[in-house]
Amino acid sequence: MLQDVAVHSADTPTPDPLDPSAMRAQYRAEGLTGTELAPSPYDQFARWFKEAATSGLHEPNAMVVSTADAAGRPSSRTVLLKRFDERGFVFFTNYGSRKGRDLAENPYVSLLFPWHPLARQVVVTGTAARIGRDETAAYFRTRPHGSQLGAWASDQSTPVASRAELERAYADLAARYPEGEQVPAPPHWGGVRVVAETVEFWQGRENRLHDRLRYEREGAGEAWSVVRLAP
Repeated sequence: MLQDVAVHSADTPTPDPLDPSAMRAQYRAEGLTGTELAPSPYDQFARWFKEAATSGLHEPNAMVVSTADAAGRPSSRTVLLKRFDERGFVFFTNYGSRKGRDLAENPYVSLLFPWHPLARQVVVTGTAARIGRDETAAYFRTRPHGSQLGAWASDQSTPVASRAELERAYADLAARYPEGEQVPAPPHWGGVRVVAETVEFWQGRENRLHDRLRYEREGAGEAWSVVRLAP
């Protein structure tokens, strides 16, 4: 993406570089047409994800997960996608965290992949459910030893008295489970699968006339329709 170039006279004040209203980017990316889309949003996501990963983009699997509690109060945070297929998008979390509590009360969720260097976004809306414990345990075994201990040490989203308290909890676990010893998956920690109802592919275009193509699930089946949205 290319920045706009502005020409100023001697009497024109220099824009404040920290003023959000003066921050602009002009997109010159190629467009996205309906004829080039894959049959399913998961196949199309795989195409774009591969391009994001091979472009050198830092953490292309980082996504913003937005949830809401039973009263409809929203919250968002960045989480790492760990797998995806025709069944949905999977991430892992402490089930007692705020997002875990939200999803237990309200399964509707939104995922946003902000691939800014490529002038692309993918927005997923759908419903979330916990994956099976066998699937969670299999993934947990692939995590680095320190990350396994961290899942036990952190009571995610709850107040902690100090950094020292958190580090003491980690040290106690490191003594109990030294490097090389198998760490069991915590019962309060595991995977969440988001089954998509809509998946929007956003491609930045010149003059803010962006391409927005959204897959929409047709009924309870596996068929999808695609609509173009005004930018």
